Amino acid sequence: MALQMFDKERTLQMRQKLIGQSCRLFFSHEPLKIVKARGQYLYDENGTQYLDCISNVQHVGHCHPSITKAATAQMELLNANSRFLHDNIVQYAERLANTLPQKLCVFYFVNSGSEANDLALRLARQYTQNKDVVVLNHAYHGHLTSLIDISPYKFWKLEGQKEWVHVAPLPDTYRGLYREGHPNPGQAYADTVKNLIDEVQNRGRKISCFFVESLPSVGGHIILPPGYFPKVAEYIRAAGGVFVADEIQTGFGRVGSHFWAFQLQGEDFCPDIVTMGKPMGNGHPLACVVTTKEIAGTFTANGVEYFNTFGGNPVSCAIGLAVLDVIEKEDLRANAVRVGSQLKKLLKQLQAKHTIIGDVRGVGLFLGFELVKDRVALTPATEEAGLLVQRLKERHICLSTDGPWANVIKFKPPMCFSMEDAERVTEQIGFILQGYTSNIEGNENLADVWRTRILAKHKITKPLIANIFRM
Repeated sequence: MALQMFDKERTLQMRQKLIGQSCRLFFSHEPLKIVKARGQYLYDENGTQYLDCISNVQHVGHCHPSITKAATAQMELLNANSRFLHDNIVQYAERLANTLPQKLCVFYFVNSGSEANDLALRLARQYTQNKDVVVLNHAYHGHLTSLIDISPYKFWKLEGQKEWVHVAPLPDTYRGLYREGHPNPGQAYADTVKNLIDEVQNRGRKISCFFVESLPSVGGHIILPPGYFPKVAEYIRAAGGVFVADEIQTGFGRVGSHFWAFQLQGEDFCPDIVTMGKPMGNGHPLACVVTTKEIAGTFTANGVEYFNTFGGNPVSCAIGLAVLDVIEKEDLRANAVRVGSQLKKLLKQLQAKHTIIGDVRGVGLFLGFELVKDRVALTPATEEAGLLVQRLKERHICLSTDGPWANVIKFKPPMCFSMEDAERVTEQIGFILQGYTSNIEGNENLADVWRTRILAKHKITKPLIANIFRM
């Protein structure tokens, strides 16, 4: 039986009735109904094309024919759980191992980034026999209870900080404790972790791990200062813990110059555990944990079998292998370098023209620009950022905000994002911000102008305006 196609209004009504309201939509007061996608482009029910600047999950592009072909071929042949012997899982593990430091050589396949991070936490605790975890402020590591507990981005809004969770300052050199003028911000921020470890140990507690995104995403697309990871790893290992690098947002060549974002911290740096997810399957649920033989050995020695029904199944691994093939054949890492560098250059040109852009940062196709009301006080321009996203959506470009104050416009597009796409999006941002400059000169306020227009168009009540653009 063919699937029914409802009109947009009926689809929205059914979703509001049947789907939990905490599962929010992009552009929630005028959501897009997307029915088709190719590459970096989305299409709504009317055939209108939108430039997708945010779908890092569809890593090599929406509906890539090589991925679809690999999935279909394997699905027609076999899909079974990984307790049967099969070539795909071992071939995929070997391919991944070739991208990683040699000591990271034991793999556990799962279905989502949250599953991967939960397992990484288990591995760290089993190996160290310690419980406490050090994380960065504003971090997000997943939606499971165990991960909400180590995600300040979430737990501050819920039950608060557990006694075994210890929060280190985010190494933000734009608005953090140690900024761009500091002679060695990497060492200075690492020392804040050392001080935190000392405090924890003085209370008689023991550290299991430092759990960190290789590039903090929800925290505002932060590029960590050089030398930070090696020093933190030194301190955490001296305290009996291990270093866990969360690559779920940033892995598989997104940074361009390297396959993994943790490699930006130096070719000699190696975490003890790495998690990966979102881009692995190009939209198919596929994730993984990789670690050392020593850590994996203690997990085996506990006598409790680890079994994941769907993790590493033949279809998932066939898709994972196809994603690696496309990254190589289409030279997507080089594309990330070329296009990302051009996009960053264009954004910096806009920064020079518009004082509302306080900072432009990023590497490869992991980029963000931060909006501020004042370049000295760095007052977050939260409402302006949300309204800019809405204006871009009206111009058929999908972007969203991030950061503790939702004032960072983030770019994590499919890796096939082109030079023309970079030109298009920055041109439109420039047109919109030019209106801001004109209004400032006329003693009007950008947020007031945009707010009035959008409130009227979408019949949004004023108290909701500050919350609806956070995606």
